[in-house]
Amino acid sequence: MSSHRTRIGSGTVIVLLAIILWGYVVGPMIATFGQSITGVGGGFAEYATFFDFRGGAQGESMLGSIVISFLSVITSGLTGVFLAVLLRRWDFPLRKVCQVLVLVPIALPPLMGVEAFVLLYGIGGTFPQLLGSLFHVKQTAFAVDGVSGVLLVHTLTMYPYFYLTAAAALEQSDDSLEEAAYSLGASRFQTWTRVLLPMLTPAMVAGALLTFMSSMSSYTAPLLFHVDKVMTQQIVISKLNGQLGLASVVSVMLAIISILFLILLRRYEQRTGYSTQSKGGARKRRRVTSPVWKAVIFAAAFISTIFLILPIGMIVLLAFSVNGSWRTAPLPSQYTIQNFVGLLHDPKNWSAIMNSIEMSAIAVGGAILLGVTSAYVIARLHFRGKAFIDIAMMLPWALPGTVVAINLITAFANPSVFALGRVLVGTYAIVPLAYFVRFSPLVFQSTAASLAQLDGGIEEAALSLGANWSYAFRRVVLPLLYPAIAAGALLAFVNGIGEFVSTILLYTPQYRPLSIAINDELYYANYGTAASLGVIQVLLVLVVVTVMRRVETREELLKV
Repeated sequence: MSSHRTRIGSGTVIVLLAIILWGYVVGPMIATFGQSITGVGGGFAEYATFFDFRGGAQGESMLGSIVISFLSVITSGLTGVFLAVLLRRWDFPLRKVCQVLVLVPIALPPLMGVEAFVLLYGIGGTFPQLLGSLFHVKQTAFAVDGVSGVLLVHTLTMYPYFYLTAAAALEQSDDSLEEAAYSLGASRFQTWTRVLLPMLTPAMVAGALLTFMSSMSSYTAPLLFHVDKVMTQQIVISKLNGQLGLASVVSVMLAIISILFLILLRRYEQRTGYSTQSKGGARKRRRVTSPVWKAVIFAAAFISTIFLILPIGMIVLLAFSVNGSWRTAPLPSQYTIQNFVGLLHDPKNWSAIMNSIEMSAIAVGGAILLGVTSAYVIARLHFRGKAFIDIAMMLPWALPGTVVAINLITAFANPSVFALGRVLVGTYAIVPLAYFVRFSPLVFQSTAASLAQLDGGIEEAALSLGANWSYAFRRVVLPLLYPAIAAGALLAFVNGIGEFVSTILLYTPQYRPLSIAINDELYYANYGTAASLGVIQVLLVLVVVTVMRRVETREELLKV
């Protein structure tokens, strides 16, 4: 009887998961595809126009997005791997400080962070003005704009995807592999290309996947650096022009490209598996003894680190500047603390901060329920259709925020069973729903990874001692999953606080979140107020990162 009840309970959970994923992930995507075929401005003719590279902007936007994404993978990969090798394989003064600082760009708020790049390196920015005056040439000679500006932003904000994975791989590498290669007569170049770099393949695949997806979904960088021929821009332009059918066509094509790249990388990763069979070999960091090389490596690390944290420094500087005090000079001419005082006294700005925190918290609550349940079902239960749940859970992470937003607009523009018979478009609920759909994969992935390392025998032992499944899960399994759940939930919360791409398509003025408040202030050139709001985002992210580090430290102590 107990086994029969367990099967019924498991079947009920699986059915509920399938219904939820169909209603909020798969169903809306299919609705978008239907809208692209039958909606106003859509249809097969619109698909034909999309691929007409001679006259239409849509085909050009597809090529533009793909080219920029591939270039971003290359530039971010070179930057991330260079920093990983520099900071992990050699020992030099202030190396640990540099290791901390190179991760600071993770805290860059999406919208204000790109604006900081514009103010630093764009037309009329700080460095173009300073270098133009120094070399007595026009400022535009040193300014970046267009595709070069987008690549600069992507490179300096997405390189952590490569740095973190490559650094972890290098940290686990074994010096005996190199020594064996050298003893067999291999040159340094051969050792690097035939031994070390192949070992980094899994890390490079993971970094490339995250970078490509992030670049394809990038909206703010093309917007502020005046690049219209990308798919995210065309989706927003079409939606704002009332051409929902055309926006759906572009969304479907963007989704297809993202999914195809995901599949190709997964297959490549499966076909090129590299692992070391050595045991117990410790990796020894190389101490630089030559004064010349020590100076060169230290200078390279120091200059690279300072260059990477400049955007954060610009945001903090702007937060203390008077609105309108930056016109033609390289830096603001007047400073004040009133921007932060205004955050406490201006109900609109305070309301935007609270709206973002509230919407993100609601989304994270749902993401924990869905992500943990899905991870447990996939890890512990055996049933047909497991692959469907796995793919459906990860699908929103493979789709850009613009596509997720268009999917929800299409699915919930009319009364729906999954909206309790209501229209969600234009209401408060649509934004936290988008955050929930968009960032549930973060909780799911972290929990699934932890469950994969957790021996199922622990749970079976509790059941054999007389505990029922509910008690065993609450008192045995769940406490062991707390660190992974907390890590995924905190990442989802951070992403929700800073989410701009999907928010701009879904929000209502009555419930304006923080990212939109920053965008509004930037529209009126109130850089000081916008930057002070950006600092709040940075502080929230830093708090989250600190909490995550404490959780990780606590987990390591418990393991010891």
